[in-house]
Amino acid sequence: MDRDALQNLLTAVAGGEIAVDAALTRLKHLPFEDLGFAKVDGHRALRSGFPEVILGQGKTTEQILAIAERIVAHGGPLLVTRVSKEAGAALSARFADGKYNDHARVFYRTEQEPADRGRGEILVVSAGTSDMPVAEEAALTAWMMGNRVNRIFDAGVAGIHRLLEDRQSLMRAEVLVVVAGMEGALPSVVGGLVDRPVVAVPTSIGYGASFGGLAALLGMLNSCAAGVTVVNIDNGFGAGYAAALMNRRQEESRS
Repeated sequence: MDRDALQNLLTAVAGGEIAVDAALTRLKHLPFEDLGFAKVDGHRALRSGFPEVILGQGKTTEQILAIAERIVAHGGPLLVTRVSKEAGAALSARFADGKYNDHARVFYRTEQEPADRGRGEILVVSAGTSDMPVAEEAALTAWMMGNRVNRIFDAGVAGIHRLLEDRQSLMRAEVLVVVAGMEGALPSVVGGLVDRPVVAVPTSIGYGASFGGLAALLGMLNSCAAGVTVVNIDNGFGAGYAAALMNRRQEESRS
């Protein structure tokens, strides 16, 4: 249950449209609902501004469906990351109005277009085509959280002119998410071009000495450009979430 839903419920009680006992029934699963294998956090949207997000990795399809059903029952949008094709098919069958992006491995469902809550645009930039799944996970997360999102894909430092071709988009963005594998140099380049926060995402893409993204992670942590914040390897979700919080309008962040 989010802030608007709770406010509507309390208004209905105050207006005599809903009985107190009925309201208590709807609120009885707050702050969490114990499913035995998971404790679904029904208060997450009230505290953090967005409902609990399901990490599909390591969970069975049945567990994902059970958690998803409770989140939807609480009235919030549904976002599931790291979703296998099997689980994606099951979620699509259960929630026909949802969408499964198999490239980003994300399933998402919202009853209406997310309301714009941001000060400006979030720009997601990927160094290579192989980095796109992580970049798209970040973009979908930011969009679900109520942000206008633009994308620039395959603009790594090996062909820097591809990035500079879109320099107007770089300058226009309020927050930038930059995703790169290999040596992870792209966030430093972008950070040196803009006066906005840059959220850097190292990916596990690269040859042997990249050590599954560790080389990119260390390169980003040692960036010489100011204003670069780094999330964990392949953590597109975390980057999109952080960018959404950075971009949130002041009145939204205090509500």
